Amino acid sequence: MTMTGITPQAQPETVALFISDLHLHPSCPRTAQAFHAFLRGPARRTQQLFLLGDIFESWAGDDELATSWNREICDSIRAVSDAGVEIGWIGGNRDFLVGKKFAREAGFSLLPDPHLVTLARQRIVLTHGDALCTDDVGYMAFRAKVRNTLAQKLFLAMPLSKRKSIIEGMRSDSVAAQKAKTSAIMDVNAGAVDELFVQTGAEVMIHGHTHRPARHDLAEGKRTRHVLTDWDADSKPERGGWLALFADGTLRRFDIKGRMVT
Repeated sequence: MTMTGITPQAQPETVALFISDLHLHPSCPRTAQAFHAFLRGPARRTQQLFLLGDIFESWAGDDELATSWNREICDSIRAVSDAGVEIGWIGGNRDFLVGKKFAREAGFSLLPDPHLVTLARQRIVLTHGDALCTDDVGYMAFRAKVRNTLAQKLFLAMPLSKRKSIIEGMRSDSVAAQKAKTSAIMDVNAGAVDELFVQTGAEVMIHGHTHRPARHDLAEGKRTRHVLTDWDADSKPERGGWLALFADGTLRRFDIKGRMVT
């Protein structure tokens, strides 16, 4: 048996894998180790791999690649690309500043959010998910500000140490703000989900961000929304895993150990 619990003969039928919300940070070494194990194993036995945001807890700019810890992650992703797997990246609310240098050196393509693909005869829309949380008016205003091209250019012109200090302050403010928000406000808005389905003509939506892994059947079963799990191997019980799309069109969820989740 393989790490995923599927025989090697079945692996070529894996069309794509989808992961998000690892929130990688040096303070969480086991989570990073689990990601490296995923990249050495299941990620190399698929045709395409999609990283759908918040892979890093924070990213202040591609000069972060100068650190050995970030370089190791970059090299692990590159090894998957070198093995022949096509990799796509959608930035999350934590790592939307990942840029062309990182993409080039890690061997992945930067994708717009949202991104429509046709895989296994299905139209699938991919998004990080934070843009769907329209009930959180404060966050949506903040998102529009930090996604502004000019604001990003000015920010990236600052010294790295200054950028990291600003981001750390934003993280602290975010944690405090979340305590005052209801669970419903921080979840996706049903109207925003419907609108994205209509705009793209997709049958399937896959996203992360909310840390609420689930499958939602919509429009009397004509549409399906899959929410990816976050990763945390440094706590108990550990969390993590991925969604796999097979050539027959089925989507199956696997946990951080590669066991199929029923």
